[in-house]
Amino acid sequence: MRDLKETRLRINEIDDKLYALFNERIALSHDVADYKRAMGTPIYDAHRERENIAAAMGKVDPRLSNYAATIQSVLMQASRDEQYHYLGLSSETSINMKNAMAASPAYFPQKAVVACQGVEGAYQQIACDRMFKHAQVKYFKSFEEVFVAVEEGQCDYGVLPIENSTAGSVNHVFDLMMSHRFSIVRTCRLKIDHNLLVKPGVKREDVKIVYSHQQAISQCADYIAHIPGCQVQVCENTAIASQIVAQSDRRDIAALASRSCAELYGLEIADSAVQDLANNYTRFACIARNLTIFPGADRASLMAITPHEPGSLYKVLGLFYSLDVNLVKLESRPIPGRDFEWMFYFDIECPAAAPEMQTLLDSLGDVCEDYRYLGSYAEVI
Repeated sequence: MRDLKETRLRINEIDDKLYALFNERIALSHDVADYKRAMGTPIYDAHRERENIAAAMGKVDPRLSNYAATIQSVLMQASRDEQYHYLGLSSETSINMKNAMAASPAYFPQKAVVACQGVEGAYQQIACDRMFKHAQVKYFKSFEEVFVAVEEGQCDYGVLPIENSTAGSVNHVFDLMMSHRFSIVRTCRLKIDHNLLVKPGVKREDVKIVYSHQQAISQCADYIAHIPGCQVQVCENTAIASQIVAQSDRRDIAALASRSCAELYGLEIADSAVQDLANNYTRFACIARNLTIFPGADRASLMAITPHEPGSLYKVLGLFYSLDVNLVKLESRPIPGRDFEWMFYFDIECPAAAPEMQTLLDSLGDVCEDYRYLGSYAEVI
């Protein structure tokens, strides 16, 4: 049996040769780039890449063929990135990002006209107050109306809930993202404390119907289950639920809502902090009509459609890995009208000014059928 130290030395020698050859291979990509520029051909050649991957898989033991495919894919990705860099080529998206950074204001606005769904006291309005010191809030009946208000210029910004730490993503908002044009300029993480709000003098044991938003009902499911004979009634948001209770003549109904709603609508708190988990947070996104990147932006969001074939999502994730970009959220939603095909939503940690961000935006088009850069932003905690 060979000595382990000797074996490791031999492995190191092989690795040294591999990386020397890697440097040599990357250097040759300049010649390839010169030829493609002269001939007017695109950097990405999908047919050749498929051939090279298949050839690599056939050069190793069958048990290692998938590893060979991965290595070959990464080699060609590195070569493409070097060719883009060598020729000074940038995608339209990365050019738009750089232009937005150059043109954006020096700080996040203090005053703005902001669209929110619901009525006064909704958690969206509370999140809005966290992001803007002096917001003029306009209320709309639906999430879609918030998107439209921003798109049409009725409001400067819109605030929308996107996910909760216990109930998950707000799927309806993600679905609407596919059909509207916008940019995310900031996000906010807000601790959510739901309270059982009732008319003055009503006790918890008197309650027969609880009104609230579906997310709040999900977050308080265990609590509701312990109210004997209680039914739930879903409504547009928690503030509207409070309004319904306040305006009703019935004394056997309650709302799950914020403490501020109790003050706004003259209700009492029968039980406080009734969410099933104490660590209950909701993330809200602030959207704008145009791409705007404020200083301190260290997160980004993207939506992508990958080819309907094996390994397509892996190629996107492999790109994040090769650039050392941390993926903090991956959400998939079905694409309307396309059976069993999905839109993928990504949140990543990457400063807008980092070279990795530009490389990512320049390279995504090679591995995606289509993608949208939704913006770079900072998150308020």
